[in-house]
Amino acid sequence: MNTLNQFVFGIYPYIALTIFLLGSLVRFEREQYTWTSDSSQLLFEGQLRVGNILFHVGILGLFFGHLVGLLTPLWIWDALGVTHSFKQLVAMVAGGVMGVICLAGLALLMQRRFGNARISAVTRIGDKVLLLWILGTLLLGLATIYGSAQHRDGGEMVLLMTWAQHVMTFRGDAASFMEGASLIFRLHMFMGMTLFVIFPFTRLVHAWSGFASVTYLGRPWQLVRRR
Repeated sequence: MNTLNQFVFGIYPYIALTIFLLGSLVRFEREQYTWTSDSSQLLFEGQLRVGNILFHVGILGLFFGHLVGLLTPLWIWDALGVTHSFKQLVAMVAGGVMGVICLAGLALLMQRRFGNARISAVTRIGDKVLLLWILGTLLLGLATIYGSAQHRDGGEMVLLMTWAQHVMTFRGDAASFMEGASLIFRLHMFMGMTLFVIFPFTRLVHAWSGFASVTYLGRPWQLVRRR
């Protein structure tokens, strides 16, 4: 178990991030015509707008919530006077709200993808697996709320934060902090890391374009002259 824990939480994160970054770069360089969200709106529009909005609001909220929650150093929270128990409570409430929103949107999108014969026929196998993987990751994440409620001192949250920050700062002892974490948290983290592995090979790559579109805010004015 120590060897498996060391691999999953000490080595696998770097494998996942490498595949995520290099895989996305290679796909953009070699297969730009596949760099798309594969919208199915022309085939069947029903529930697409509502499902899309709910899913994207929820998953973006969860992504940035995890990013800030896991990677903000503990000393910053301590300096702000935020206790571990209060931070955990905020994470449970915010994560629960965003998780339910995301789950509602995902359910609508999956109903379209799997329930409509025309859409299902043109959906790649990898994208179907992706939807199921996101669903599993999301359900595990929501289940961790119950586990967190049993230990409101914030100790488990501190373990996860320390692990994530040690991984990002390339410290060799990162995996040791996950040995004391509950199984459901470890499964959720593994599923989440694997999403980064899946990312470059599915329609998720269009998320890069979404983030890149922010650069348009600083683009120069277009000068148009009359003839």
